Amino acid sequence: MAEEKLQKLAIVTPERLVYTDEVRYVQARGAEGELGVLPDHAPLITSLKTGVVRIKKDGKWRKAAVSGGFLEVKNNRVVILANTAEMAEEIDVERAKRAKERAEERLRARTPDIDIRRAEAALARALARLQAAAPD
Repeated sequence: MAEEKLQKLAIVTPERLVYTDEVRYVQARGAEGELGVLPDHAPLITSLKTGVVRIKKDGKWRKAAVSGGFLEVKNNRVVILANTAEMAEEIDVERAKRAKERAEERLRARTPDIDIRRAEAALARALARLQAAAPD
């Protein structure tokens, strides 16, 4: 079997380098919908929505939860500059569940002091973290 061509991937936040490796495939939630990137992809820059990034290397999948940011593809290199990012194995599932419950409660209450956009963003982040941490 022929060796699969790879591309470099880096997931970076303002605080740290979350992930770097040579991978076969990257899937992310871009501004216009789901986006898949294989080696030799055309150059591209897009904003990212909060969601799960799926990474395929050596026939195995890994996941990361990302919150906002940008994805750039150029010369077989994919760079994800995210506001926040965690690899699935780093996620504290119980903490994510509590964050989801708090956000849902805020949205249900809809009291005048609640920032609805902030509560919706918190809910989206918690859901992405839970999706990334869940087994396939």
